[in-house]
Amino acid sequence: MPTTETVTAADGIDVEYERRGDGQPLVLLHGGMAPREYWRPVLPHFEEFGAVVPQRPGFGTCLDDPEATGPDEVLDREVAYVRALVDDLDGGDGDDKPVLLGHSFGALTALETARALTADGESDAIDAVAAYEPAILPEAFAEHADLADRMRARLDDGDREGAMKRYVEQVLHPNGIDDLDAWLAEWPVWPDCVDLLEEVIRMNYAVERYELPDRLAVDVPTLVLTGTEGPEFLRESGRAVHDALPSSRFAEFDGVSHSGPSEAPARTVDELRAFLANR
Repeated sequence: MPTTETVTAADGIDVEYERRGDGQPLVLLHGGMAPREYWRPVLPHFEEFGAVVPQRPGFGTCLDDPEATGPDEVLDREVAYVRALVDDLDGGDGDDKPVLLGHSFGALTALETARALTADGESDAIDAVAAYEPAILPEAFAEHADLADRMRARLDDGDREGAMKRYVEQVLHPNGIDDLDAWLAEWPVWPDCVDLLEEVIRMNYAVERYELPDRLAVDVPTLVLTGTEGPEFLRESGRAVHDALPSSRFAEFDGVSHSGPSEAPARTVDELRAFLANR
């Protein structure tokens, strides 16, 4: 049975997380739109690990003043809570140290957490990082990125669902979908996603302002994953992240979209298992 625990990050925010199993801790960091329920269909495939599923601050948890959390602070806040989780898990040595597996914005958070740990001489606090399509924009794309502004304009007009649909159309289904409304009506987490609109907009501003350095100073074994059916700019960014890391492995899933880990959980865990065995 899963247990629910709470840890307090350096900024004073309490972060709740769910822990399942007794294997090596695997911290699952969800992306920018879906709450932690994103991982529900994936968890059965990770039974050999001790899955740790946090609820990101702002995504179903209470911040003292959500509107005071500006886009420039969002990523710092994310890194702070993941570091608190890592400290709380207190993995110790070898296979007991946690692995960070992030999807989209969660993948960017995992990378930035590893970079912060490396800068502080604490890279041995985690065993490895796996990042599926990190939410990083190629330089040429970032120059014209305005998704956050367009979402904000819809929100200011009172159209919350329309604002969130902008995100779905550009990130989840960039190649179009025959009947988006029908697809969303069948998506169980859609109402929750609409409720989280303000946080998603802040996150998108953070993504649009993030600049990938020429070299990512990450002293942690890293697996970078991408799919052939997701947005081209994220596939490009995935390769750029791989090139910027001093030591990483790159893998591409044929026929898989940006939904990666939830769409192809067996392939994800197989790739992760092979990576951890041979890093």
